[in-house]
Amino acid sequence: MPDTAPRTADTACRAPEPVRVGLVGAGPWARAMHARMLAAGPETKLTAVWARRPEAAREVAGPYGADVAESFDALLGRCEAVAFAVPPAVQAELAPRAARAGKALLLEKPLGPDLDTARGVAEAVAEAGVVSQLVLTKRYHPATRDFLRRAAGAEVAGARSCYLHGAFLGGDLATAWRLEHGALLDLGPHLLDLLDEAVGRIATVRGTGDPCRWIELTCEHENGAVSQASLSGAVNLPRARTRVELLGPGPELVYDTAELDHEECWPVLRAEFAAAVRTGRTSPLDAHRGLRLQELLEQALVA
Repeated sequence: MPDTAPRTADTACRAPEPVRVGLVGAGPWARAMHARMLAAGPETKLTAVWARRPEAAREVAGPYGADVAESFDALLGRCEAVAFAVPPAVQAELAPRAARAGKALLLEKPLGPDLDTARGVAEAVAEAGVVSQLVLTKRYHPATRDFLRRAAGAEVAGARSCYLHGAFLGGDLATAWRLEHGALLDLGPHLLDLLDEAVGRIATVRGTGDPCRWIELTCEHENGAVSQASLSGAVNLPRARTRVELLGPGPELVYDTAELDHEECWPVLRAEFAAAVRTGRTSPLDAHRGLRLQELLEQALVA
């Protein structure tokens, strides 16, 4: 029988239950961003953490009262969504299993260490029909969204851009996979995503240089525009620099993260992921978008 009970003001306005999220990984990025963001709520709740080193998982889970899962399968049994803060190869191995278990996925970029593994993640998500969302950090900042709105109405002939920092020279982000693959796989998805959106769909990408030191990308866009991108994680700068300059017959449009507070990104990311899980409607920043970016990275590698 249908529920004919009247809806009170209390039941009509009650907020959805927080999305129960399990976190895979216990490294610096898991500690600094994922765990803190997911535990802050109110849209999400960090329910469990799993890592291949149980002691590291305890350190991440402890401050938030989350459980430490004894295995990846145990983690899947304690959540309705899984966030990944692990190297691309590990994400590519485990994310399809989570998708097949019916879990929504909060994915890091790149989806995998190469195009084949990235395709495996995207195909598993599509076959399972689960919600997915990429942690493309800058895309959740209001300033980025304002820039992309203004760019949508601009006629762009060419663009110059860069994403530069010195994190690979030492410190928490100088991890093994970043030192092996360099800036293209780590920073490239961010910059290619912005150029693909702001300038127009990228048709071809050519890369020159050494991804572990400095790499230059030249992108030809379907609308005839040409853009260039400089990427390095091994240059000595006081702070990371991300800048995009759009040039054409109209006024120059510039996006620069120098004054942006990235803390503004996390509440937006969390709220949009939770809304996607609750409604079942994936945002455009999903695994399919991740595969598109990985295809562009592959072009740059083989060019």
